[in-house]
Amino acid sequence: MSLESLKNKAMEEIEKASSSQEVLEIYSRYLGRKGLINELFNKMKDLTPEEKRKMGMQLNSIKTFINEIRDKKLKIIKEREIYNNLSKVKIDNSLPGDCKNVGTLHPLTKVIDKIISIFVGIGYSIFEGPEIESDYYNFEALNIPKDHPAREMQDSFYLSNDFLLRTHTSPVQIRAMQSLKPPIRIIAPGKTYRRDAKDSRHSPVFHQVEGLAIGKRISFANLKGTLEYFAKSFFGEKCEIQFRPSYFPFTEPSAEVDIKCIFCEGKGCAICSHTGWLEVLGAGMVHPNVLRNVGYNPEEWQGFAFGMGPERLAMLKYSINDIRMFYDNDVRFIHSFIGN
Repeated sequence: MSLESLKNKAMEEIEKASSSQEVLEIYSRYLGRKGLINELFNKMKDLTPEEKRKMGMQLNSIKTFINEIRDKKLKIIKEREIYNNLSKVKIDNSLPGDCKNVGTLHPLTKVIDKIISIFVGIGYSIFEGPEIESDYYNFEALNIPKDHPAREMQDSFYLSNDFLLRTHTSPVQIRAMQSLKPPIRIIAPGKTYRRDAKDSRHSPVFHQVEGLAIGKRISFANLKGTLEYFAKSFFGEKCEIQFRPSYFPFTEPSAEVDIKCIFCEGKGCAICSHTGWLEVLGAGMVHPNVLRNVGYNPEEWQGFAFGMGPERLAMLKYSINDIRMFYDNDVRFIHSFIGN
């Protein structure tokens, strides 16, 4: 029998096989230790070197071919067996299905991501700073010297005489202005810390998102337009805002920013203390002393800054009445935001 005939016969027998066991038996008959191919290899001792080389190449080619069709046939048989077994299985449609727990982002994460996406969409960059700050960055550079009464408004976690857990993300303003050249447009999201008693409205750890814009001929009108755009993007196109005069050491003039109550639409309710308005953030024009502290000439550069609390915005957006719910790690609370 010629080598080509041997190859074709092996292929024909393997293709006709109906079980894995049959395939393996045929394979052993050709390529087993006492198989036909090994017998031919043993007969090569009587051949010349040139004939051995030629014969060896042909036999190795046949071995490779038989291995390939064996693997292919075994795969086909295995797939057929799986299909046949599945077709015999009866599914009881009355049985309850397996409930898969689907994860979701924390509501604070959703709110912070939303704030970031709004401002990044109008050209702001994200800038971050350390949570452990020096007294200089947290207070003095922001126009709050050591004897300033504003320090009493922020009961702080001091780690030493010179370092503390930051009480706001405003120090990032200073770091940004020191490391970047104007014009500047940045937002600074992050955690902040104050020695507040934990209750439904206060937490010793909370988040802030600070915003800063520095440029030439920037006015309060630019600040108003920016925050109005943010409010409408976050709460909806019908959202209205108002500015109330306020005081912050690092801005002048300063303002508290309110939105028309989203629950009573300005008519007055218990949530807005019957005023029709809800406070959402603080803002103002960057104080000239702050600009001087980072080496900017207030006559050449102006800017505005604003700060908001994601917890406050999340409580309004999702009608949550207790800030502690964000930190209690109650899975039922987190799961209530799946799909929201």
